[in-house]
Parts: sequence; structure tokens; C-alpha cells
Amino acid sequence: MSSLHHLRAGVIGTGFIGPVHIEALRRLGVQVTAICGSARSAAACARQWGIPEVYGDYDHKAMLRSANIDVVHITSPNKAHVTQALDCLKSGRHVVCEKPLGMNTRETARVVAAAAKPGAPVFAVNYMCRFFPAVLQMRAMVARGDLGKIIHVQGHFFQDWLLQATDYNWRILSKEGGKLRAVGDIGTHWIDAVSFILGTKAESVFAHVETFHKTRLRPKGEVQTFAAADPADMVPYRVDTEDFGSVLLRFGKAPHGFADRVHANASISQVAAGWTCSLSVGIYGTKGSVRWDLQQPNEILVGRRDEPNQVLQRGTAGFSADVAGFTDYPGGHPEGFPDSHKMHYRAVYEHIAGGRKSPVLFATAADGHHEVKLCEAVLQSSRSRKWVSI
Repeated sequence: MSSLHHLRAGVIGTGFIGPVHIEALRRLGVQVTAICGSARSAAACARQWGIPEVYGDYDHKAMLRSANIDVVHITSPNKAHVTQALDCLKSGRHVVCEKPLGMNTRETARVVAAAAKPGAPVFAVNYMCRFFPAVLQMRAMVARGDLGKIIHVQGHFFQDWLLQATDYNWRILSKEGGKLRAVGDIGTHWIDAVSFILGTKAESVFAHVETFHKTRLRPKGEVQTFAAADPADMVPYRVDTEDFGSVLLRFGKAPHGFADRVHANASISQVAAGWTCSLSVGIYGTKGSVRWDLQQPNEILVGRRDEPNQVLQRGTAGFSADVAGFTDYPGGHPEGFPDSHKMHYRAVYEHIAGGRKSPVLFATAADGHHEVKLCEAVLQSSRSRKWVSI
């Protein structure tokens, strides 16, 4: 295992997800040397986390002139990702970019090209669900043939944080977050996790997306993600992104041969009352099945027809050897959302520190581009009511 401690990080963005990156990096022993955001929020974040360099007004170019940054984490709103990513690559910095990689494939193709140049820095997209031990375990079980030939995949990603017409976040606005919201924001996490487990990408989609709240209320000023606002101080606006959707997918051939041309279906919603963050995946094969939910991250349900079903628990027999290096605590000591970020960044930083000799398990710029291409196909399919190739 290569030492990560000589690598220094700068973070762009101080909203909900920025501090998640900072906390995970600190747990790995990576020094966060710089923070970039609005003047007020960047200064507050720097005080909270003891970050020495502060760059206000989202002046990422000023931050990139610092000699104390090796890796940049981009956690800003979606519309800024591509410009900031290209500037980081041009400066020679490695990048961990939040998803989606960009607003459209014209933009993201530029990042793919820049990241593919000889000698280009390492580039990762933050599809951290790959690094839940359960997801890695299911991936190993599929590749080994433990479940036989995979017949189909089903699941959902349900949240309720945008259930009410008064719930607001910049992601609701297509000009800020992109034309797809529920599918683009959380549905792509489900699709990427399933692609990772199967070992192959989706090749075509049939989708329907729907906007329940055609009109919502928003604060007169901006609010933090998940923060409440006073309805008396809100104004109406027309919603141009979806609240929920249903997506059918056809996947390609997998290298190991156990998950060829698999059909999958996913329900995606940000208006599902009582579901705070339920990413649920079921993989069904000729020998058995596995089911997992992010809200119970340390357990996998294994189903058999002619044998008793099992509950595999992280850190115990049947759920250990395949995830070595991506779990730190003994069985019975839960690992969850923050740990998946930590494990993701460990994989990225070890890849950098070790001269790029470790396997590339993290999502690349090409993976991020494919997810944006998939989102465009979802929109096209919903409008045309036809299967669309990706």
C-alpha cells in the first residue's frame, strides 16, 4: 500500500457534499490545504476544518496558482464542473469531480479528451457507491459465477427531500443542475453501481419521467441543501426538471460472461414519502440472487430456491476476503455513506501515489461521460416513447 500522506488536496465548493470530501480526506491522513467557494462560506469552512488557504468568489483559478495542491476535489454546482475540471487538468492537478461530470455530452467529451492525453493527471468522478463493501462483494460474486447467469436486475433509488412544493434546492433548476434532476442526480448512482456490479455498461434505455410539482415555491435567496425555508418568504416558479421516473435498461456483454445482455429496471424518485435515501439493488441469477439497500449498508440478502436464504454481514464469513482493503472495522461495527467516500478517495490517492499501478475501480472521465450520454438518452426516450441507444 502506497503512502498517501504526501498528497495535498484543494476543495472547490462548500455546500452539503464539500465537507463530506474534506472529512473523508482528513480520515485518510490527507492534508486539505485549500478551500474555494463564496467568500463567506469558504471562510467559515476554513475555520471549521483548519484549512490554511481560502479563495473566495469561487476563484478556482487563484487556487490553482497555489503551490500547495496536488489533487482538486470539485464539489461545486453542476454547471461549473467542466470549466473547473479542464482548468485543473491544464494546471497538472489530479481531479476528483462530483457527478454529473457536466451538463451535456458536448461538454463532457472535452473532459474525456483532456484526461486521455499522454501524461494527463488522474481523473475520477465521484460515483462512490462503487466502494460500499457490499457493492464490491456483489461484483465479486457475479464475476465468479456464484449467482449463475444473471437473468435480470431490479431496484430503486427513493428520496423524499423534495416531496413538498416548498422544498427547494438549486438542483431543481435545469440551468443550474441539468435537464434531468431525479434520474441525473440520484438515478445515475444506481445505474453506475449496477454497471460496476455487472461489469458492463448500459447500451439502450426506455424511460418515462414525470414532474408532479409543475410549480414550486423558492426562497428569495439561496439556501443550503436539505435546509428549510420560511414559506412566507418564498416566490413561485415553474419547474422544468422531473420529480420521478421509471427506467428500463439493456446492458452489453460482460468480460466474465455471467452478465451478458442483462435487462434491468429502476424506479427513481425524490418525492417518495418516508424514504430518505434508499438505493436498493436486486441481482437475480440462475443459481441465486443478492439484494442490498444503502440504508442497511452492512448486509446482503442472498436468495436460493432450494436452500435456506442467507443474510451476509460485512466483516463475517462470506463477506470479507472479496472486500479486503475496502473495509476498516470488524463485523458489527457499521460502515456507511462517509466510509464509501473514504474508500473511494483511498483508491484514487493510492493509484496516484503508487504510480498508477493499482486497478482502476473508480469511475473515470469516460464513465462520467457515459452517464451524461445515458441521461440524454433517457430524456429522448421519455419524449419519443421509444427505446433509445446510448
